[in-house]
Parts: sequence; C-alpha cells; structure tokens
Amino acid sequence: MMISTKKNSGVWLLAASAVVFGGAVVTKAQPPERSVWSGVYTAEQAERGKQAYAEQCAACHGDALGGIDVAPPLTGATFLNNWNNTSAGDLFSRIKTTMPLNAPDSLSGRTVADIEAYMFQANGFPAGEVALPPSQPMMAGVKIQAQKPGG
Repeated sequence: MMISTKKNSGVWLLAASAVVFGGAVVTKAQPPERSVWSGVYTAEQAERGKQAYAEQCAACHGDALGGIDVAPPLTGATFLNNWNNTSAGDLFSRIKTTMPLNAPDSLSGRTVADIEAYMFQANGFPAGEVALPPSQPMMAGVKIQAQKPGG
C-alpha cells in the first residue's frame, strides 16, 4: 500500500489510521464547551442552593450576596469581572476548598454545586433542565462569561 504525502492530499493520515486500526477510523470527540448562558443548573437546584447559602454563606457574604467587609460580593460586576472566562469548575474548587471560612472543605460536593447554582441564578444566568454536577472535573467545561455571547 502506498500512501501519498502530498501537502494537498490530507487523506494519507486517514489511510494510515485505517491501516493501524484495522480499517476503522477512530476519533475522540471533544465535548462542546458550554457557558453559564446555556442553562447549566436547574431552578430546583438553585432553590436548594439558596437555603444552603443562607445557612453557610450569608453571615459573611450577606443575605443578598452583596459582600460584607472582607467577604467579596458573589453577584454583580465585581464578581463577574473576577470570574469572567474561568470555569464553573474553578469556582467550585474555590468554594469547596476554602469555604466556609471557619470550616474549609466541609461542604459536600452537592451542597457546593447547589450554592453555585444559586449564585448563577442571582447573577441572571438562565436555569436549564440538567443540574450542575457535584464535582470540579465535571464542571470544568462550563465557562463563566460576564456577557451573553452574541448579545
């Protein structure tokens, strides 16, 4: 079997792959990146998060997520500028490992995801049909974007 190496051929790589894998071309699809604007949490999850926030976070961050003294706001321009173009997984990791301040890393993954859903709701991001997953790696493909794409 002769494989062409012409620059304009491009087919030689597929042919080589077919030979190596016994005729089957194997590709690994990348999951599409989603953003907080595509409905990455459920309304029910945000409601659970509101309750957990009141119990675990409000004493420092305020009842309306606006921040108090040294605790930063979790809504609005300051929050969105700080987290713009990062991932929901990054935010999950920060909350999970550092909060609450008096007991870091004490919240379950589900509780952190619920609180994050409430934060997204409070920032005006739309709810969807599927809940945020309760782990950092599963949220890594969800991008936080301050501005709605195309808007």
